[in-house]
Amino acid sequence: MIRPLARRRIDVRGIVVPLVLAALWVVASVTGHWDPHLLVPPAQLARGFIATLHNADFWIAAGSSLLRLLTGWLAGSVAGVALGLVVGCSALAEQIGAPSLNAVRQVALFAWIPLLTAWFGDGNTAEVILIALAAFFPAALNTETGCRNAPIALREVGRVLEFGPREILRRIIIPAAMPSIASGLQIALTSAWIGTIGAEYLIDQGNGLGVFLSSARMDNRMDVVLFCIVALGFIGFALSTALRLAFAAGTPAMALAAVDD
Repeated sequence: MIRPLARRRIDVRGIVVPLVLAALWVVASVTGHWDPHLLVPPAQLARGFIATLHNADFWIAAGSSLLRLLTGWLAGSVAGVALGLVVGCSALAEQIGAPSLNAVRQVALFAWIPLLTAWFGDGNTAEVILIALAAFFPAALNTETGCRNAPIALREVGRVLEFGPREILRRIIIPAAMPSIASGLQIALTSAWIGTIGAEYLIDQGNGLGVFLSSARMDNRMDVVLFCIVALGFIGFALSTALRLAFAAGTPAMALAAVDD
């Protein structure tokens, strides 16, 4: 009984900082010690929130961003997992590919924008490729680490059972690496979401929440800007939670399927 109570106290304490910040925000707005164009008063912010929720352009932009995110995340994750399996399971591939992979990932994500826009133009293609790059490296590196850390004892059991390379990969290495792969895909989703908004905001072409946010800033609508920030955080949290729950439900079934085979 003591531990659950302790956890509740930690959860309650976790809202202290937001409450203090909210109180300071209200005080600063009421007393006029902060420029209302920079720190929107709560009443104005609430009106902006309601107006934006009823704005069809916001929902169209959100749909465009989610479609762009899923396209880039899937492409980057599939490529990353595939390369991670190759590099993680082959000593030769590791020696050849790992140094280059680790070197390229040091390049800041948005530093690729000038090159991608020069090659593919200021449009959706460049944005999706940037999102795929954001997802690729976490998926590849976590998959590589998971494969390399698969217990040697399990590999030896596979050899004793006369498993071929494909069987060892499918029935031993991948199930053992699955927690790391799942973690990499979750990180890849978060990185891809950041890449989505950043690409839309910086390239500023077409439609999407990043473009919507940029337009609100240009119009000096700080209430809409704050609403977009809240919406981006909520959407990112919801996507990450949904993926984590999907992996939590699916991983045991995959492990059992591998054993049954």
